[in-house]
Parts: sequence; structure tokens; C-alpha cells
Amino acid sequence: MAALAFVVDGRDVEVEDDGASLLEVLRDRLGLRTAKDGCSPQGQCGCCTMLVDGVPRVACVTPARRVRGRSITTLDGLEVGVRQAWADAFCAAGASQCGFCTPGIIMRLAALPDHSPAAVEQALLAHLCRCTGWRTILEAASAVGEGGPADDGRPERDWDAAAARAELEGGVAQAVGPQLALGAGGFADDTAPADALVAVRDGSGGWAVAETLIEARRAAGKVQGRRTTLALRWPVEVPEGRWDRTLQTTWVEPAYLEPDASWCEPGGVPATPLANGGAFGGKLASVAPATARALADRHGRAVRVLLSREDVVRLEPKRPPLAAGVRSDGTGVVRVARTPGIADAIRSAAPGVTVEEIDVAGPPTSAAVRAAGWAEAAVLMASLGDVDRVVSLSGGWAEAAVSDQGVRVRVGPGRPLDSVVLRSYCVGAAHMALGSVWSEGIAVDEDGCPRDLTIRSFGILRAKDMPPVDVEIVEEGGEPVECSTAVFAAVAAAAWRALGFPPRWPARRAGTPTG
Repeated sequence: MAALAFVVDGRDVEVEDDGASLLEVLRDRLGLRTAKDGCSPQGQCGCCTMLVDGVPRVACVTPARRVRGRSITTLDGLEVGVRQAWADAFCAAGASQCGFCTPGIIMRLAALPDHSPAAVEQALLAHLCRCTGWRTILEAASAVGEGGPADDGRPERDWDAAAARAELEGGVAQAVGPQLALGAGGFADDTAPADALVAVRDGSGGWAVAETLIEARRAAGKVQGRRTTLALRWPVEVPEGRWDRTLQTTWVEPAYLEPDASWCEPGGVPATPLANGGAFGGKLASVAPATARALADRHGRAVRVLLSREDVVRLEPKRPPLAAGVRSDGTGVVRVARTPGIADAIRSAAPGVTVEEIDVAGPPTSAAVRAAGWAEAAVLMASLGDVDRVVSLSGGWAEAAVSDQGVRVRVGPGRPLDSVVLRSYCVGAAHMALGSVWSEGIAVDEDGCPRDLTIRSFGILRAKDMPPVDVEIVEEGGEPVECSTAVFAAVAAAAWRALGFPPRWPARRAGTPTG
């Protein structure tokens, strides 16, 4: 087999030319894991961006043979001062939460000669970020363009307090610090042993196991997913009755950027797929850990289990579709796809409604997905009044307004702990809320099979589509409480109000009926 020679981070390397992608070579053969595999491999998320002869390129769809004789720069190969400047700026702005997508974003922005907002927004069209809501990334880029984060005399941050706020908002233990923007969040596939077997799903519901990822994918016969031409469907009918407000939703993908991954030694404890982020509740029942343990025991070796983006769409839970009619006194009926725990979640925000669970052919759904059921019910209740104020189950509250000038949010988090992290989560929640009302949903056919299998087909708002978000933190004292779910519901209610309460979400998606 022919060999490929090229330069990586100033070092001459030589690898076999077996048809692997540049990303597979860098991660699995050279052990350079700052570049992440987010779309597996669709070339759509930007998480694997590095520089080829100084020009940004996504590595997952770049055959390694195409870079023969060329110079590759990963995040590890950036000049130390440059890398640290970006890490510090992202941390100071709250522009990184889980830290999965940020290495690729930093690589693209580091190669950008102009860090004006327009130039950065244009560059970010090649990327997706689910956590941060983009605005903090624009702020970080601006700070680097001006020479780095401003030293305005603020006291040094308490990283333990910052991590505590991140855990409150994200639902799982989470580290905070400059290193997170550089991809050092301890993601499961980054920590796997170099000699572990690799397991991917095959076409018959089993697992193909091989020595390398490219061999496993070939054995599985992986077929690249596509975006469908099917229109969105709203599978639950609005209950009959005289209502002051109605709402129908479709299936919504949690759209976490890191596909499910785990690894395990024989007889060991599997690595968690949650790593440095909660995945908005979408990975709590992931198949990856148990599969890694079972395959490791069977093969007597460590095994890495990797779900592709297509696997995530087909297997992992969505936000359940619902249809509701409510009256101005808070009574009404909510019909929802049958989902364990969803009726209690809806009634916790709207105790006056009757919940009817119905069987709907479709992908799995879960009440654990970020505020599923509760948020929709809270939005319905807020829509019946004049102020979009929402109180979360933890006691945190949020008020929001959406206009042509942007989004304004006031939050009551108890003791803030760390205002940078809190603001980051509020902006991220606003981003997801606007997406829920405006653009997010996946097409599911009549048999219940998801057809939108690419990460770009989920309707996530791009950086250039995300309006400014002004966050006011109201310090009332007391114990710190989670408030980003309240922000999510309050901003969704305000966005819905600003559009005049159209009866279906996503309201701005092409093809969405308006009546």
C-alpha cells in the first residue's frame, strides 16, 4: 500500500494511503484530537476545521491523499500566544460551554484577517454551535481583533463557582476555563485508548467491529445521510373546541454537536457520552455506554462505540410533537405524542389543562429533552397574559421581549455565582428558543422514519440569523437556582407574540402553513 507524506504542525509524517479521511488520520493515527467529528462525516458542522497550507478546510470530507506534500496546521500547531489569546477571549466572553465545536471555530477565525462582525458572521456560516447562541463568539472574535480581552480591573473569576453555575444550567458536572475552548472537555472519544477496537452500527441493527474507523464503516456499509425534500408534518391534530390560543409542533432534534460516543475496557465502567455537556437531555438513555461494555467483554479488548449523525437522528429521542388548545382562564386540552413523564411535565406548567397522550408513528421522544412539555405549556400560559414572564420549576425566573432590535432578557437566578457563565447559558437558551419558534424541525415520513439526516437540516439558527441578546441579571440573593429553562420558555413566548401567535411552529420555516 502506498504511503502519504505531509507535514502536520511542523512535523513530517507518513501514513498508509488506505482511503481514510484527513480527520481519521489526524485523530486515530496521529492522536491529534482537538479536531472533532460532529457530523460524521457530512462536512456541515465545521468542528473538524484545520488549515491546509494556511487555508481553512473541513477534514472529515477531505481524503488524506489530497494533502500529500502539503502543510497541515491543527489547533495544537497554532503559535502558543495566538492559541492562548483565543482561549482567553472565548472564556472571558462565555463563548464556549461544552467546548466541542469551538476548536474548529477558532481555527477558522484565527485564519481570518478581518474580525469585524460582518466578516466573522460570514466565516461562521461554515460552522454550527448549539450551546452559545453565537453572540458571545462574535464578542470573543472582536476582543481578539482588538488585542485580547479587556483588563477592566474585574477580580479573578472563581472557577469552582463558574463550574457550579454551569452544572446548574447544563444538568451535569461541567468544567469552566480557557482550556475548554481548545477542546479539552474530556469527551469520550478523545480519551479512548489508541489501540481500542472501533464499533459502528451496521445496516441490520447490529454493530460492525474493526481495528480502525474506516474499516468499521466499510464493514457496516455506511450510507451517507441526506436532507429530504419531504415537507415537515404536524402529526397531532388540535383538539376540537373554542380556544383563545392554539399551537401545533413537530418533531425537534436536540441537535447536540457531539454524536454519542463511549468506550470501555473488558469488565470496566464505560466512558460517559455526556462528557463536558448535558446534550440538552438527549443522551441520558444513549445506547453507547452499554454497547461499549458488552462489546469489550465479548472481544476481550477495549472498544470505542461511535454513533454517526444519521444514527443519532434515527435512534436518539426528540422533542415530542403536540397540539394544544387553551382558553384565557388557563384551561384547555393538550394532545401529545405518548412519552413517559410528558403529561406531568405539561401539567406542572399548566395545571388547568387536560393532557391526552396519543400514539404517533415517529422517532423516539423523551420528556428529558430540554424542558420538553413544560416549556410548551409555559409558553401557552404566558401567551394568555401581557408579560412574557416564566418561573422555572427550580424557582429561577425570566422575562423576555423580542423585537426588530433584538432580544431583551431579565433573569432572576438567585445568587449568580458567575455572571459570564450565566449570561452564556441565557444567550444559548434564547438561541434555542428562537429556533424552536422560527425554524427548527425534522421531516418524518408517514411510517415514522426521520428523513432529515444531515445536521444542516435541523433548522438551527446560523450566526448571521441570530439577533443581539441583552441579558440583565437581577441579583435577589438566596440560593443559586437554574434559570435557562425559564429563559428558553420566556424568549419562545416573546418570539411567538412578536409574530402574532401563528398556530404552528416552526413559523418561519418555508412551507409552514400559516392557518
